[in-house]
Amino acid sequence: MNGLVQPQARWKRLRKLLFIILPVVVFALAVGGGWYWWDVLRFLQSTDDAYVQSDITLISPKVEGYIKEVRVADNQEVAEGSVLFVIDDRDFAAKLAQAEAAVAAEEAIIATYQNRLNLELLLSSESIALHRIILSEVTRFPVLGEVFWRAGPERQRVQIEAFLKSAIASGTLALADTRLAAEQNQLAVLRSQQREEEAKLQQANATLRLARHELEDTVIRAPVSGVAGNRAGQVGQYVKAGSQLLSLVPLSRVYVTANFKETQLTHMRPGQLAEVLVDAYPGLALEGRIESFAPASGAQFSLLPPDNATGNFTKIVQRVPVRIALPANNPLTGRLRPGLSVTVTIDTRNAGDGDGLVGAAQAKVP
Repeated sequence: MNGLVQPQARWKRLRKLLFIILPVVVFALAVGGGWYWWDVLRFLQSTDDAYVQSDITLISPKVEGYIKEVRVADNQEVAEGSVLFVIDDRDFAAKLAQAEAAVAAEEAIIATYQNRLNLELLLSSESIALHRIILSEVTRFPVLGEVFWRAGPERQRVQIEAFLKSAIASGTLALADTRLAAEQNQLAVLRSQQREEEAKLQQANATLRLARHELEDTVIRAPVSGVAGNRAGQVGQYVKAGSQLLSLVPLSRVYVTANFKETQLTHMRPGQLAEVLVDAYPGLALEGRIESFAPASGAQFSLLPPDNATGNFTKIVQRVPVRIALPANNPLTGRLRPGLSVTVTIDTRNAGDGDGLVGAAQAKVP
């Protein structure tokens, strides 16, 4: 009987102790939880509607033709300036030769006009000199005839000859004037034709530059460094200008786009710290900073933006894309891929370095 009484007594004493300790523990946990919420949790804004992104470059040809060479494979890392595709350039080389021949022809025509202008200038100079000589003769003969007439009757014959020579010189002067005017008109015509050919030469030079650019564009190079993916171009394939051949993903310059609810943006500012948890790498947290806010909600950029002016209205909380910059030397550099799901938590206790949704500020990534 005493063996049963002792356990019951111990259990009663334990219950009394628990009734004293449990309220204290619960109260302490409540106080600690409340303090933690007041000091930390209420300033943290989190979302799992976030993804890794990168500025993917779509590679497209500027000219059309058949692909002659493919020098890149899927998932291959390429450097800026590396050759990716080569398009058959025989037609473009022929166009370049044709443009060069057209330029040479125009230059020869302009040289011919210049020689004709020089010749016409020489003839015009001779006509001007002849005009001056004849003009002096025209003014000299009447004066001599007048002198001989006053000298006496025996000199009348000489005076008549002087007047005849003056008349002949006057006719020759008129002919020289006509010839000079014609040569000056010919000079004006030649100058106009030369300017026309110079304009054609400029046009031919422009065509030549375009032909050179097209020939250069048959070699497609990587505009940025990155990893090749989604390759569509194959040898022998006919491609047109603007058709997508390849995607280049710069894995060293990835960032995160987090779609926060509009009610979470109240205290967010550019420059605030962000904790990024990647689903593919659990347990590893990355530190980033808010870089900028989208100028409108995601719904406004959708294919069919909502029109709330018609029909029944149901209010839906909107989401605004927030760009999170990641440091270049983060632990997952080179391993993050655009499209990976992440969870982002923003600490709004820091004031940041911007004015919230007003404008976009550059993040100071540590």
